[in-house]
Amino acid sequence: MGIETTIYTPRTLGKLVRRMPPVHTFFRDTFFKNRRTFNTKSVDVDFKKGSRALAPFVHPKVGGKTILNTGYQTKSYTPVLLAPNKITTVDDLLERAAGEDPYSGRKPAERAVEKLAEDLRELNEMIVRREEWMAATAIFTGQIPIVGEGVNEVIDFDFTNKETIVSAEKKWDNAQSDPLADIERWHEIVQREGFVNCNVCVMAKDVATAFINHAKVKEVLDVKAYDLAVIKPRQLPNGATYIGTYHKLGLDFYQYNEWYLDDWTEPGEPENKPIVPDKHIALLYTEADYSIYYGAITMIPEEGKGFVTVEGDKVPQTWIERRPDRRFLQINSKPLTVPHEVNSWYVDAHRHGRRLWRRRRIRY
Repeated sequence: MGIETTIYTPRTLGKLVRRMPPVHTFFRDTFFKNRRTFNTKSVDVDFKKGSRALAPFVHPKVGGKTILNTGYQTKSYTPVLLAPNKITTVDDLLERAAGEDPYSGRKPAERAVEKLAEDLRELNEMIVRREEWMAATAIFTGQIPIVGEGVNEVIDFDFTNKETIVSAEKKWDNAQSDPLADIERWHEIVQREGFVNCNVCVMAKDVATAFINHAKVKEVLDVKAYDLAVIKPRQLPNGATYIGTYHKLGLDFYQYNEWYLDDWTEPGEPENKPIVPDKHIALLYTEADYSIYYGAITMIPEEGKGFVTVEGDKVPQTWIERRPDRRFLQINSKPLTVPHEVNSWYVDAHRHGRRLWRRRRIRY
């Protein structure tokens, strides 16, 4: 049995993708834990928005009062395709790989196996990193801009629990501000509008620094008898840093240092940007109903075959082109991060420092 039928068949590729170590991502793994695949191009998404209506009083002779079926809204979305691919040429197999002993005597078939595994790992990580970006962007903006070759749209979740205009005296680097009072106010808004108790607060680095160093925060932390809050920073394996806990609200504080390469806002000047935007803070509930939906992938899996629709989160594909001879390896995925409970979190922007930047216009 040759290399063609052992590592490049779709079944084997699928096994290799599943066996690869996952990329640990804070937003994706902490909040968007529900995963569901579909065998359709578009997916229907239910957004929950309940009310605090009381059961009506009625006279015994009336018998009852009919209540309207409200509480959720259904929207249909078509997840956009992610399809990064890598190319293997003859030179990749005949020349030694980076770090390989010049006198190893390794065969091209052995290099092909290693390159396949390495390419699958890299492509898989790119897709998971995009999922993390989609999850964080949905949280901090309530939207997901879909900008790429042949696509230009915005997925809008109608999120309104946010504060974007902050006076100078309320910024946390001002001694007159009150960070804990702000957090308590936001926490109550989510309790009232979203019906959940936020248990996680995620801060950008500059916001976390201003928060920890604020005199009113330190004052609470120094009240040992009441133990209202405690700051004990420690690094977590998924890239987040645990800062401490505000016991009055049962709220854990985190700083998340993770970046992505933005090569679409200014294509000529790609820039590494933080997943948590500067000057931003979010209050969230880890048990809220958030999901990642995956649309179906339609492709021709093998030469000479017809179109096939595959249900899955990541679908590998490979094909050959001639003159010059080269093999393409591609992973297809159609993820959509969905925060079903749109009022179950709160976002504040520009809580720290002066606004020293201006929004860039996305060029298409």
